[in-house]
Amino acid sequence: MPARLSAILVMLLWASCYPLITVGLDSAPHLTFAVLRAVLAGTTLLAVGIILRKPFPRDGSIWGWIILAGLGMTGLGYYGMFHAAEFVSPGLATVIANGQPLIAAGLAFLFLRERLSSKGWIGLWLGFAGILIIAGPRILQGPLALSTGFAYVLLAAFGVAVGNIAIKKLSGRADAAIAMGLQLLIGAVPLAFLALLTEDQGQIDWSPVFIASLLGLAIPGTALAFWLWQYTLGKIELSKANVFSFLVPVFGLTIGAAFFGERLTPLIIMGTAIATAGVWLTTIKSSSDVQPKAKGARDGRA
Repeated sequence: MPARLSAILVMLLWASCYPLITVGLDSAPHLTFAVLRAVLAGTTLLAVGIILRKPFPRDGSIWGWIILAGLGMTGLGYYGMFHAAEFVSPGLATVIANGQPLIAAGLAFLFLRERLSSKGWIGLWLGFAGILIIAGPRILQGPLALSTGFAYVLLAAFGVAVGNIAIKKLSGRADAAIAMGLQLLIGAVPLAFLALLTEDQGQIDWSPVFIASLLGLAIPGTALAFWLWQYTLGKIELSKANVFSFLVPVFGLTIGAAFFGERLTPLIIMGTAIATAGVWLTTIKSSSDVQPKAKGARDGRA
């Protein structure tokens, strides 16, 4: 599968998580729900890896990156976003969370030595501008607990950015099903500890609607998405792959319009076009992107 196609599919799967979370939160405390999502997805991926007889990592550095991915992507990411819903509007959360590719681009430069061209940076900021236009009307709706809410969303964005660095480091070094299954279970540990301290798990309503939302969220929305994401990061640079996350709100709005009767305003359509243009500008290849093959170089090959 082409890497750009897999990146788009990952963003579509992640966009489908938002309505599933909305439905599920009516039946379970939010951190408990996050733990169930991570545990079910992680267990599923590990089961697939074991059935396919994929090896568990033995190298200590690989385990270190898996732990960092779990604590960042799953631990901080889920903790921040599920808590932020209590304090900020969805619009503001969307804008701050989608600053994550900008954070990741900086971290990728520092730790992965990835460099975006001027065209890439323009595309990155253009994508962020599109999200800002899409979310603008929602930002203005109602009072916002900015200090607390901003901190939670920023924490989630930083955690996801750090997690993406770790997943990129794991690409080609560990099986995707095993590595992503382990990081989900590791990230669920601190979330489970906090959930046990602060929430009543007896409040879970195991209705057919909740079970369906949990299964949809955990299996395709999390397990399959993370598996494909590690595959994607093994094919293209993190800075370029991560810009596809600007498509998550675009897909989310499309799903909302198709299934939940949400209205697509001219402002939303304009923001969607700008965000999409940013993704295209950052990821499209040009002659300057093509590096001459050095004799003996075999990047990406065993």
